[in-house]
Amino acid sequence: MHEGKPANGKRRRTRVPLWRWRNNPIRRRDDILEAWLLLAVWGLIAVGGTAAGVVTAHAADRVFAQQRADRTPVRAVLLDDVPRPAMSGLDRDLSSARVRWTNSDGSTRNGMTVVATGKEAGSTVRIWIDAQGKLSTQPPTPAKAAAEAGLLGASAALALSGLVIGIGSAGRWWLDRRRIHQWDTEWTVVGPQWSHKTT
Repeated sequence: MHEGKPANGKRRRTRVPLWRWRNNPIRRRDDILEAWLLLAVWGLIAVGGTAAGVVTAHAADRVFAQQRADRTPVRAVLLDDVPRPAMSGLDRDLSSARVRWTNSDGSTRNGMTVVATGKEAGSTVRIWIDAQGKLSTQPPTPAKAAAEAGLLGASAALALSGLVIGIGSAGRWWLDRRRIHQWDTEWTVVGPQWSHKTT
C-alpha cells in the first residue's frame, strides 16, 4: 500500500493486491509462508466447510428417512391410569405408562412409553414401534428432519471452520515469533553499526 498524489493535490491510498507474493526488499521467506497459510485457511473454510456441511446434512437426512421407513405407528392399550398432575398448568403434560400392543405377526407385547396425562387404563393411545416390533420414538416429520439436517450441517461446517481458523492462528503466531526472533538477531548485528554512525 502506498500513497499517490493526483493532479488535484489530494493524497489517496493505493492498495497493492497480493502484496505478500510481490518481490520487495523487506519480504522474508516467513512472509511467503504466511501468505500460503492464509490461502490454505480460506480455501479449507470455503471448500472443506461447505463439503463437511453438505455431507453431514445428507447423512442426517438419510438417517431420518430410514427412521421414518423403519418405524410404524400402532394402537396400544394403556395398562395403568395416567392422571393429570394437580399442579400442572399445561393442557398436555406427558408421563411414562405401561402399554400393550399387538405386532403384525399377532404377538402381544408390553412396554413403557411416554403418553399424554389425563387418560385412564384401557384407553387407546398411539405408539411407534421399529421393524422388530419394539417400542421406539416417533420419527421426525420431513419438514422437521430437513431443519435438523440443515442445523447439523451448519454445525459441522462451523466446527471445521473453527478448527481450521485455530490451526491457522497458531501457525501465524509461530511465524510471528520466528520473525521477532530473527529481527532481534539481526538488530544485534545492525544496531551497533547504526549507533556508531550517529555518534
